[in-house]
Amino acid sequence: MARINLLDTRTTSFGDLIGNGKIYRVPLFQRDYSWKENDWEDLWQDILILQNNDNVSHYMGAIVLQSSSTSEKEFTIIDGQQRLATLSIIAIAVIEQIRQLVEQNIDAIANTDRQEILKRTYLADKDPRSLRYSSKLILNENNNDFYKSNLVNLRKPFNIRSLSKSNQLIWKAFEYFFRELSYLSEIIDDGEQLAIFLTDTVAQRLLFIQITVEDELNAYTVFETLNARGLELTSTDLLKNYLFSLFQGPDDLQEAQRQWRRIINTVQMEKFPEFLRYYLTLENSRVRKGRLFKIVRKSVINASQAFDLLDKLENYSNLFIALGNPNDEFWRDIPDNQPYIKDLNLFRVKQVYPVLFAAYTKFSPGDFTRLLKLLVVVSFRHSIVSGLNPNELESYYNDVAIGIANGSITNPREVFSTLHPIYVPDEKFQQDFSLLSIVTKSQKRKLVRYILGKLETDASGIQIDQDSFSIEHILPEVTTNNWQQNFTDSQIEAMVYRLGNLTLLEPSFNREIGQNSYQLKQATYQKSVYTLTKNITAEDWNPDTIAARQRRLAQRAIHIWKSDFI
Repeated sequence: MARINLLDTRTTSFGDLIGNGKIYRVPLFQRDYSWKENDWEDLWQDILILQNNDNVSHYMGAIVLQSSSTSEKEFTIIDGQQRLATLSIIAIAVIEQIRQLVEQNIDAIANTDRQEILKRTYLADKDPRSLRYSSKLILNENNNDFYKSNLVNLRKPFNIRSLSKSNQLIWKAFEYFFRELSYLSEIIDDGEQLAIFLTDTVAQRLLFIQITVEDELNAYTVFETLNARGLELTSTDLLKNYLFSLFQGPDDLQEAQRQWRRIINTVQMEKFPEFLRYYLTLENSRVRKGRLFKIVRKSVINASQAFDLLDKLENYSNLFIALGNPNDEFWRDIPDNQPYIKDLNLFRVKQVYPVLFAAYTKFSPGDFTRLLKLLVVVSFRHSIVSGLNPNELESYYNDVAIGIANGSITNPREVFSTLHPIYVPDEKFQQDFSLLSIVTKSQKRKLVRYILGKLETDASGIQIDQDSFSIEHILPEVTTNNWQQNFTDSQIEAMVYRLGNLTLLEPSFNREIGQNSYQLKQATYQKSVYTLTKNITAEDWNPDTIAARQRRLAQRAIHIWKSDFI
């Protein structure tokens, strides 16, 4: 990882952060306030623990700040805006409780002073001309006006329902903490105790790791480091903010914002880094998640390039989502693709996405379908049956994606030529398939249905619905004494999930035969509509017959999962 130029790293409190005339700005285009009641409740419970236990502190996580080039007291909040905004709302709720004590003429002079001191300490300084408070925390473009006008200046909105969703959340957060404070009977009627609650408990015993960096690139590197340690940060926001910073005029900026919203509404925020990585792989080799921001900042340096990137991302966004869902309406006009999309999802093979991104715009519809089939075959042979490392595929798929994008690869046959080194040859595939064992539980159960369905379709010539049959373990998962004549305990454990021991069976027959002996089961198999099951005619069922049946299935598998370009 690149060296990080940290200007400061320290343990700090909310009170230390917000004091000494410092100003914190949320980037204009950072995400809106989004905490909800379960988040407020978690924080409040932590605060109550501090309130009831002296000399205890609570760690609030890391907060990442970017220093200002013009003022040593101004910072941009790269990560931590939700927590800082919520703590400031708690401060506002405390101050409002004290203000109401003044209205009730409870220690009015002292509480008026407390109210003013707490406002200036934690929220804002008062402008001597307008007598309005200027906030120490400046939120994003969608939240700041409401926060400053209504929260900091303690003015209830006329119509809460008319507010944007995020501003409604800000007001509901204030109401939540104001209400919870009223339940603290030991302090609610005492302005001094309310002030102590804010200054000692909230401001000094909620601790952060403050990380201050000098620029966006260092901030992104910090993001990657903290993400590797399990902290949920918003690296997507940093990428977005960089792109938006390239637009100068308001019209361009508004159009970029609309386009960004369309992309995020399609892809979803949490999947955006993955989506961006696949897109960047069309032109860059070996793109790692930690290099996304560096690649974008290096290749996109003006508004025209930023618009070009947004255009391309928007064009690919629907394809990205459709690749994860064979039933997506995206495939409605090309239903031949749906089975292959379903297979790739079953195999959990996403390394192929960049190849499909490139091919969708470059190949004819027919060639795109043939490419999907090829990728299913390569993936099944390589990762499912031979059990090779799927990460090995990524560099090959990267080369193919770049080749398709730059025009050096123009059809599925040329794709296969590039992928040939990772195409498992027939001899090895047959050998590995002959030994294949899959535990028939959860996701693996779907994989067994897929394999048995394909084998049965090949044997009978009839398309099989993979959800229509039960998976029959000829040697049962739970054996009775009559099975132990032909199998030792170790053989039962080794053989029960071998593919040669599995077959298709009607659910009613499956319930009927249960754990019966092989002879009773075999008589029922002859009543089945499934060809593979009716072909189970061995006189006895033992390790040798299982192995022999699986070798026959492997011979059939060779031509089912075979490239058209051999």
